[in-house]
Amino acid sequence: MQVHKFVSAVVATGILSSSYVIAGVPKNLPLPTGTPDANGIADQVYFVNHFYALKNFGITNNNKDPKKSNRAIPGKITVIVNKSAGSKPTTITVERYLNNEYGNSATNAQDIAIFRSGKLKGTGMLITDYVDDDKSQSYSIWLPALRKVRRFAEPAHDDAWGGTDFTFGDVTLRKPKDETHELLGTETFNDCLGAIGKAESKNKYLPNPPDAACGHKGKTVYKLKSATKRKNWWYDHRVSYVDTTTFADYRTEYYKGDTKVKVIDRDWKSLEQDDLRAQFWGYWYGKTFESGHETWAVIPQGIVQYNQGWQSDYWSEKTLRKIKR
Repeated sequence: MQVHKFVSAVVATGILSSSYVIAGVPKNLPLPTGTPDANGIADQVYFVNHFYALKNFGITNNNKDPKKSNRAIPGKITVIVNKSAGSKPTTITVERYLNNEYGNSATNAQDIAIFRSGKLKGTGMLITDYVDDDKSQSYSIWLPALRKVRRFAEPAHDDAWGGTDFTFGDVTLRKPKDETHELLGTETFNDCLGAIGKAESKNKYLPNPPDAACGHKGKTVYKLKSATKRKNWWYDHRVSYVDTTTFADYRTEYYKGDTKVKVIDRDWKSLEQDDLRAQFWGYWYGKTFESGHETWAVIPQGIVQYNQGWQSDYWSEKTLRKIKR
C-alpha cells in the first residue's frame, strides 16, 4: 500500500458538532452481575477492546520505553502479515500505544501507531478520541516522504487500516451507538481461531509464528448480533462470540444478507489483574471471503506493556516528527 493511498484513507468526511457533551462507554463501567442485556454486552466489549481497565497500554518494540525504540527488531515487534489468494505474503511491523488517562479533559483517549518496516515504514498516526461521543475523532499523520504532519478528520469506517482486512471501524471508530444489538443467547465456543499457515507467515520479523489458537475452545460465550445503522453498507450485521466472564470477543462474523463476507478472530489473553476485563491480544486474524485476502497481526507477549509511567506528551505531533525513516 503506497503512502498516498494510506493518506487517502484518512481524507476528511466532516466533523459533527454538538452543543452538549454526549458521553460514550464510561471508563468506570462496572462488571455486571447476572446476564446483561444486548446493549450492556456491546458496552462491555467496547470497554475491553479499548483497554479501559488500564490507564495505558502498549504493544512496543523490544520491550523498551517508546521514546527509545526506533527500529524493527526481529521477534520483538508486532508483525502484520497480509496475504492475497495465490500470492506471496507481505509484511509490515508496527508499534501502538494507547492512553486512557485524561481525567476531566475533553479528550477521552489517544492512540499512536508507528510503522517500522514495509511500505509504510516511517509513517506515524496519532488519533484523538473525545469525551463527546458525537464528535469525530481527529487524525494527525506523519508522512516521511514529505517530512510533514498532515491533519485530517476521521476516515470512513470501511477504509482499510494499513492495507489490512481490518477497517478503521474495526480498530478505532465503531462505537456501540453505531449499531443496534440483539442477544441471540449463549453457546459453547468449539473452534480454533483462524491463522495464516506457519510456512507462509514465517519471515525475518516473525521467525517463530504461533500455532492457531485453540485455548478458547469449550468456553461459554454470548452470541451477539449487531446490525449497522448505515444504509447500503458493506455489511448488514455482525455476529460476535463474547466470553461471558471477560467480555473478550473471540470471533466476529460479518454478513451481507445471509452471506458471510468476512471474519475477524482475536486471541485474547489475560493480564491477571483484579478486573477480569484487563485482557491483551495474542493476535488478530481476518479474512475477506470474496477475495480470499487474509491478514494476521501477531503480537509477541514480551512486548506488551501497560500502566506505565509514560508522559502524556508522548501522544503528540512532536513524537510523530521524531520518527526516523
